[in-house]
Amino acid sequence: MSRYQRWNALLDLMPGDGQLTVAEAAKALGVSQATIRRDLDQLAGQQLVTRTRGGAVAGHVTYDLPLRYKTARHAPEKQRIGRAAAALVAPGASVALNGGTTTSEVARALATRPDLQDGTGAPAVTVVTNAMNIANELAVRPNVKIVVTGGVTRGQSYELIGPFATLVLSQLSLDWAILGVDALDPRTGASAHHEGEASINHLMASRADQVVIVADRDAAPDSLTAFTERGIRVITA
Repeated sequence: MSRYQRWNALLDLMPGDGQLTVAEAAKALGVSQATIRRDLDQLAGQQLVTRTRGGAVAGHVTYDLPLRYKTARHAPEKQRIGRAAAALVAPGASVALNGGTTTSEVARALATRPDLQDGTGAPAVTVVTNAMNIANELAVRPNVKIVVTGGVTRGQSYELIGPFATLVLSQLSLDWAILGVDALDPRTGASAHHEGEASINHLMASRADQVVIVADRDAAPDSLTAFTERGIRVITA
């Protein structure tokens, strides 16, 4: 288990209203107590937990986990979803991607799709994104044209939000908007916890001919039926 995987696991183990002890964490993760102490010290240094005598609490963590701490969660599922979403995009299309670990996998799948690499160096697909990590990763891909929205950085998700991002997106017409969200309901639709991210997501969707929501949540068959009954195409990967 890597350090980041341990950090993810520790944050998952952290009770919402109590203390996680070093001994409990070491037993659950199968590592030494010294390793757990170092991990908790590092998490506390980044204000993700509060260190206590013999452990830590998560009482004052009031914001989303930064993107880098989520990358190890459900990684195989995210990769399959990324490939399935990228397969929908035809050569020459323009695609909006917001921030998130699943949309990052969509970006990687687009960048490595064999039919989008003709060897001429000309872009085969245009990606419009407000996610700095996606833009950084795709910048070295000659087969992908990158358009970055601009805006104010939100460190928790590496996304650019605010009026500058809105100004750029409002001038664009897109073939696809492929979006990661915080919640999805067949009646109320997709939603995000942060109003700035929600505003950008809504604008991306409104500027696109087709909208795809990528999510790695477990879903019971009857919940999928609720989506299809409303005319929404559901693809599982």
